[in-house]
Amino acid sequence: MPTSSDIRNQFIQFFVDKHQHAFVPSSPVVPHNDPTLLFANAGMNQFKPYFLGAEKPEHTRVANTQKCIRAGGKHNDLEDVGKDTYHHTFFEMLGNWSFGDYFKKEAIDWAWELLVKVWKLDPERLHATYFEGDASEGLEPDLEAKKLWEQYLPAERIHPGNKKDNFWEMGDTGPCGPCSEIHIDRTSSKNGGSLVNAGDARVMEIWNLVFIQFNRNQDGRLTPLPAKHVDTGMGFERICAVIESRDKNYDPAIGNYDTDVFLPLFDAIQKVTGARAYSGKLDDEIDTAYRVLGDHIRTLTFALTDGATPGNEGRSYVLRRILRRAVRYGWQTLNVKEPFFYKLVRPLVDHMADAFPELKKHPEHVEAVIKEEEESFIRTIDRGITLFEQAASRATNKTISADDAFTLYDTFGFPLDLTQLMAEERGMAVDTAGFDKLMNEARERSRASSAGGDAKAQLTEIIQRDALPDTQFVGYDSLDWSGQTAVRVYDLGGDVQALVTDATPFYAEQGGQVGDTGTITLNIPTTPPYVFHVIDTQKIGAVYFHLGQFNGNAPTPGSPIQYNADMHVDPARREKIMANHTTTHVMNRALRKLVNDRADQKGSLVDADKLRFDFSHSAAIGPEQAAAVEQMVNADIDADLPVHAGQASQKDALNIHGLRAVFGEKYPPVVRVVAIGETVEDLLKTPDNAAWAERSIELCGGTHLPSTGRAKRFAIVSEEAVGKGVRRITALTHDAAQAAVQVGEQLLQRAAGLSEAPLHELETHVSALSQAMETETLPLAVKHQLRGAVAELTDRIKAHQKAAGAKQAEAAVEQARELADAADGEVIVAELPGADGNALRAAMDVIRKKRPDAAMLLAAASDDKVALLAAVPQPMIARGLKAGDWVKAAAQVVGGGGGGRPDMAQAGGKDPAKLPEALEVARTFAAEKI
Repeated sequence: MPTSSDIRNQFIQFFVDKHQHAFVPSSPVVPHNDPTLLFANAGMNQFKPYFLGAEKPEHTRVANTQKCIRAGGKHNDLEDVGKDTYHHTFFEMLGNWSFGDYFKKEAIDWAWELLVKVWKLDPERLHATYFEGDASEGLEPDLEAKKLWEQYLPAERIHPGNKKDNFWEMGDTGPCGPCSEIHIDRTSSKNGGSLVNAGDARVMEIWNLVFIQFNRNQDGRLTPLPAKHVDTGMGFERICAVIESRDKNYDPAIGNYDTDVFLPLFDAIQKVTGARAYSGKLDDEIDTAYRVLGDHIRTLTFALTDGATPGNEGRSYVLRRILRRAVRYGWQTLNVKEPFFYKLVRPLVDHMADAFPELKKHPEHVEAVIKEEEESFIRTIDRGITLFEQAASRATNKTISADDAFTLYDTFGFPLDLTQLMAEERGMAVDTAGFDKLMNEARERSRASSAGGDAKAQLTEIIQRDALPDTQFVGYDSLDWSGQTAVRVYDLGGDVQALVTDATPFYAEQGGQVGDTGTITLNIPTTPPYVFHVIDTQKIGAVYFHLGQFNGNAPTPGSPIQYNADMHVDPARREKIMANHTTTHVMNRALRKLVNDRADQKGSLVDADKLRFDFSHSAAIGPEQAAAVEQMVNADIDADLPVHAGQASQKDALNIHGLRAVFGEKYPPVVRVVAIGETVEDLLKTPDNAAWAERSIELCGGTHLPSTGRAKRFAIVSEEAVGKGVRRITALTHDAAQAAVQVGEQLLQRAAGLSEAPLHELETHVSALSQAMETETLPLAVKHQLRGAVAELTDRIKAHQKAAGAKQAEAAVEQARELADAADGEVIVAELPGADGNALRAAMDVIRKKRPDAAMLLAAASDDKVALLAAVPQPMIARGLKAGDWVKAAAQVVGGGGGGRPDMAQAGGKDPAKLPEALEVARTFAAEKI
């Protein structure tokens, strides 16, 4: 009996050795370069540019096993995982592809050969389907595929299928086409034809042969692709289960989770949770928990390894849901009340790292992220129970409202099924219909918020329709280009047009670097030229699109016309962009040397104003580290190191010691190496030289300065977290950095000068300095120094205020003694000059001890405010004088208000000039009451 590893290798070798396919490693499950996908959900994702005609493939036949996740988006199997034996959120897709090479005949012939002749599956148990057509879209039945199957199968085992089952689409847009599915019948009678596509595990699909010949456009239309392609996908876990059952009379009870794909993980789950052994039952809660945990640890480990993080939006939120679903099964079903899920990472790595060696890269990071999420969710469960109790107390007709259930789910991450379970335990229900309505509304809002920005989709459709030739980029060495060129003009709507030329010096947005701006002048004999203002440059495949508007007259969009063109990139803007890009490379080296030698780049933005760099790191970067990084980068700038770029084969480039490539980035066979301080030729001559680790060497297609000195200056202005284990640095270079440093030095000098400032002026100066810190763009290190300086000055102000307050209180107490001794009536109303609120209270305590029978109202005034304090003994309260009313009457005169208890009250005002009048009102008020 072959192992799962044997089956994986047999598939790949069948196509590589026997049918001349090239093996291509799996792409990451996180499609960093495809915003239309949450996750890689099929083997064809990484080949999408080939199907669109946007890129030319290195090989026309390839095969591999692709890591896939289907959870969220168009393909979402999350809620089915655990309930049956064949659904997964993570799975492997075995596949073979043809890019304009072979088509339906070869795909069907080789599928039969592998299944029947290599893997010895019973041919009498195989069924095939073909697309029955769809008149609403003008699609004919795929009779070609049907006829090809007739050479292997009788008519009763070839089934027509509808658009849902037999027309494959990757997403709402993109390559698509009819498909032919292969199903295996594991019924005892071999008469399961009626169960094809009926959702019965006894007859299930094992291989899908997709014949890609259309593209689904943004407007929903189907347009033919420039060439026809083959994309096949075989569920690795399913075929392992089928082959496992082959020698057991095709027992349908043997499912995906009953093979050595999962059994080693189940052993680890039992060890970690203490649960009884897995028994493979579908109606058993513990077995369901095993399947959920086994599936979900695969999804989380692969996704986090490939650069994703749990969070609150998009794919990050999907991963958080998956993780919480797993933890809930452990908490609710297996009674594990502490973090445990992270302990399954190492067993998974041990089990699958031979096939996917990237799992060995940083398992400790994956463990740490999962553990932190577990701890957080366990606290959420405890909090959710309290929130559920509140929701239950509000329930009407013993039903938890949809609003409460959705708030528990959406805001606090409390799963609906857990809310339902807790409701059932109380004999209550949940308004699930209302919950579903709220969920759908949330999805619609999400879709609406992401529906904009379809310019790239329009450009892709233009390439497919017009089969545009590649653009020659000449902008590395020059910002200007003049010559004869074919010009194509396209309207994109909103007064924006796209202009395509044979060659361009305009860099197109890619790799984090923004597109160039400038002007293109099209010269026409005997008439004024057309002037096109470029506001952005985009690239689809190898075609560059200049986006912008014509100034005045414009050519009519349509067929290409030859012009003499003068193209000019905005030089000042490009210089700043290059400064930021080159310095990003220098900073990347400094971060690896000073902060984290295993940090991976997670994203970047390089524009004319700043550079932004995301990288894997679990802790905040302190001021000392940031200052050290800044110092190292500025040292490289001061050294004015030469920046070299050169071409190399991908294999040779990746052998250079210390070279950095973006994890998950797809690189062509020939790559561009950017090296600072060394020539690319020298690097390639001695690639294993340990000294190269001290240089900045990266794969990069962006534009760069000729030497680091032209960056002028570097300053980090912020550092923050943007996700679990991901930090972001924002920095300035060139004139912007010099300006920030200059302002920072001025503020530091200003702060130093305040040490000699008079105390009575210090508070105003410190307030102005604090405001400048918030409004000015400053280096992070300067901000840290300024905060320290402001803190010291603030302490000095507080110490002065404390000392002054003590003197005020002492003076007020002395005035109070004199006042108490001099007063002879039962009401005391007086001002204590120079006192504050605290001093008034101290004075009142003195007077009350000497004259406990007297009612008193004391006041103090400063430059812009008045403080009033009143106290009335119980006998006088009984006669009608209440402290709250008394002080309020006085406060109204000085433009304020207040009040309090009958025996004690305080108030304030903002018009000190009227204090004498207020005191007179207070005397009259008291006299009238008593």
